[in-house]
Amino acid sequence: MLKTLLALCLLSFNAAAQTRIAILDFELKDLTLAPGVPAELARTASIKPLLAQELSSAGYQIVAIPSQTQQAANSGVGYLFDHADAAAQLGKQFNADYVLVGRLHKPSFLFAYLMGRLVRVSDAKLLGDYISESKGPNAKLTIKAVESLTSKIDKDLNRRYSPPPPSKLAP
Repeated sequence: MLKTLLALCLLSFNAAAQTRIAILDFELKDLTLAPGVPAELARTASIKPLLAQELSSAGYQIVAIPSQTQQAANSGVGYLFDHADAAAQLGKQFNADYVLVGRLHKPSFLFAYLMGRLVRVSDAKLLGDYISESKGPNAKLTIKAVESLTSKIDKDLNRRYSPPPPSKLAP
């Protein structure tokens, strides 16, 4: 009986101590000659759910912030990305421990960079500035870039993420 009670207390403590991360919608910064094509908008929109899935698999609790609330807090394209204090204020409204502000930066048709900034909500401190390269628009390569981004974020937090093993791509 006492062992069961102790185990339940430990489980409830672990659940209460779970790290809460809000992932904001990624913005597209497309510098190519044909910016904002539907395929790039779709790829950009896919990053947040992929990242949420990877961080969830490592035991992080994902905090939902409605897109409308994010847009209202964003004073312009890139504002939240460049202002950790504003991102932290947004995270505080939703009881997040951290806020990840992201961007898909596409300087070329050949590659793009997944960029993320991790902000600690309690003191609005920028904890990490992360970049993962994705060569080409292939969905599998975007997933690999998200896994790389997740590993970098996790190194600054709890160090519990294990990316999936590399898959064999057909030649």
